[in-house]
Amino acid sequence: MSSKKIYAIYDDDYVLLESAKHLVAKGIYIRDVFSPFPIHGLDPVIGLKRTRIAMAAFIYGMIGVSLALSGLYFFMIQDWPLNIGGKPNFSILTNLPSFIPVTFEFGVLCAAHGMSITYLLRNWTLPGFKARNPYLRTTDDWFVMEIHTHDNDVSEEEIKALINETCVLKVDVKNS
Repeated sequence: MSSKKIYAIYDDDYVLLESAKHLVAKGIYIRDVFSPFPIHGLDPVIGLKRTRIAMAAFIYGMIGVSLALSGLYFFMIQDWPLNIGGKPNFSILTNLPSFIPVTFEFGVLCAAHGMSITYLLRNWTLPGFKARNPYLRTTDDWFVMEIHTHDNDVSEEEIKALINETCVLKVDVKNS
């Protein structure tokens, strides 16, 4: 039995979410969903577990905070202490209130850049790599649900019949 991919194409995110609920209730396993933006509430419906990517953002932010504090300590206290506004420069504790804005901004900068790089590496969307989305319009206005026939115990025709019960625009079948 050859494995096939069935793509259900929708033009509305709410319709796709309701269709996913309908298909999962009928016992169909949905492999992936491609959409131009995140669809809130879809992850638990199709069985995706919560990721640990928020921990990576926190770690990148803490790396930025520690780099900022150590850099400010070195530049403002050790290497070249300046008398700015009559404030003493002999310890980090006395200067910490003036270091907070720079520390916060550098923490946000490191978290944002670290998450961008992590996202690109995690999803293999680096320049020169082949795109994984099956239709180019999934980056604009289409919502596509991918179902593999070998993941389900029902036939291809039954899956297509269940998909056609929803408000689908188009059903496309491709060989894997």
